Amino acid sequence: MSNKKIRVIVKNKMAARHNFRKLTIWKEGISIVKDTYTTTKTFPKSEIYALSNQMQRCSISIPSNIAEGTSKGTDKHFTQYLETALRAAFE
Repeated sequence: MSNKKIRVIVKNKMAARHNFRKLTIWKEGISIVKDTYTTTKTFPKSEIYALSNQMQRCSISIPSNIAEGTSKGTDKHFTQYLETALRAAFE
């Protein structure tokens, strides 16, 4: 079997194991983003560039890091991105 075929097989197995669209945690992250944007719309205009912006960026970071982590080659790297998403949730 050629190296190219082996790489494709490994990549397909990784994708099947870490398809972020199928992960419950990613779906919940998207829900957090939607809830955050709905909530921050009610904030006073004076908070648009302060608290609202910070909350929106943090919420987007959660599913973004989960999705990015699924593209990494090892479970160790994937776990690091999950930990980054968790830190964003705490922020």
